[in-house]
Amino acid sequence: MSAGLIAAVAPGSLAERVGLRPGDELLSINGRRPRDVIDVQFYAADEHLALRARRNEEQFTVEVDRQYGEPLGLEFAQPTFDGIRRCNNRCEFCFVAQMPPNMHPNMRQHIRRSLYVRDDDYRHSFLFGNYVTLTNLDAGDWARIGEQHLSPLYVSVHATEAGLRRRILRNPDAPDVMAQLRRLADSGIEAHTQIVVTPGLNDGAHLDRSIGDLAELYPAVRSLSVVPVGLTKYHRGGCRVHTDAEMAVVVEQVTRWQARLRERLGVRFAYLSDEWYLRLGKRVPEFEHYDGLDLTENGVGLVRRFLEGWDGSKFQVSESQVRDANLEPETLTLVTGTLFAPVLRQLTSQLTGVYVLPVLNRFFGETVTVAGLLTGRDVVAQLRGRELGDVVALPPAMFGGPEGQSLDGMWPDEVGQALGRPVVKQMSGYLR
Repeated sequence: MSAGLIAAVAPGSLAERVGLRPGDELLSINGRRPRDVIDVQFYAADEHLALRARRNEEQFTVEVDRQYGEPLGLEFAQPTFDGIRRCNNRCEFCFVAQMPPNMHPNMRQHIRRSLYVRDDDYRHSFLFGNYVTLTNLDAGDWARIGEQHLSPLYVSVHATEAGLRRRILRNPDAPDVMAQLRRLADSGIEAHTQIVVTPGLNDGAHLDRSIGDLAELYPAVRSLSVVPVGLTKYHRGGCRVHTDAEMAVVVEQVTRWQARLRERLGVRFAYLSDEWYLRLGKRVPEFEHYDGLDLTENGVGLVRRFLEGWDGSKFQVSESQVRDANLEPETLTLVTGTLFAPVLRQLTSQLTGVYVLPVLNRFFGETVTVAGLLTGRDVVAQLRGRELGDVVALPPAMFGGPEGQSLDGMWPDEVGQALGRPVVKQMSGYLR
């Protein structure tokens, strides 16, 4: 029997008022069993609430009147109480399928579990902006999306041609995504879409077709993010990463579409992720290019957001951490992945005592260039013995797991001890 495990209760909240505590399990709200935090929000909108919970195997019910708009004040250990919906596709570029084989158990236990989970849960799409394929929905899911108005959703399309999409997903039963997007539109549900472009598979005329088809559904389909395929050294499929020449072709192709769609729709609609520009050494577009949309979770406009927050005079690196550690550094080493290093070097070129050191990803392979997938061991191995600043600043995305450790289970302090330098994490805007 699924239940919502309560992780925290907000002080002074309705939940605290009725005596709920961390460790309790929420079983039902007005007789309805919540499957996730979405249901909790939906069911708890009534003015009178009967909350059934379990504490130490004992069940109890509390009743309370709720003021209009008053939240419960509950934080749950997991957003979904009945597990997570798994993916029924087998895409060759799926990152889960590209994890290292035969990993040592001591390292495996530290790898973020999310990197081993084939997540394709539409609820995570609504809650967190995760891109899902919509290939595992049943009639009840569709009814719920409409009833609870779960909008917007984020949809991995990859190709609008049904046969080609089934080939990419390696799922012969995948529904026609265009029909699904029309169904969402008819229910008043907006969608942000993405295409992971794989050379020789869904580029060229196929990409033209997909952009054109999706644009026809604007504004119900609000955007299309165009992302290059990413592969680790453990990739066992038949696809490959783009050459620079192929990337240039895609950039020119999407840019042409942007001009046409801007004239027709008033927005560019299709947006290239930052990697296209950085790989080719091109300037990332201005803030206005993204038409007011926040697609940074998909790597679109992330660098521009960082640049917009740059004050041009000094590097603000987690000042509270430096102060709390009683540090007064005169020199600073900034660690990043190879993709963002040229941008960061240009920004800091006029700053005295600030040095940028890119780290190659030996763990996943050098084609993986983002800082969020760097391991502590790679950082230590490549920085140890080098001339470093008084303080080493690491990207916080390296420690994005639930416990704040790197992918290989190292804490920031452990990295610092291995390097013989104090370590701080760089400001939150610096992700790549």
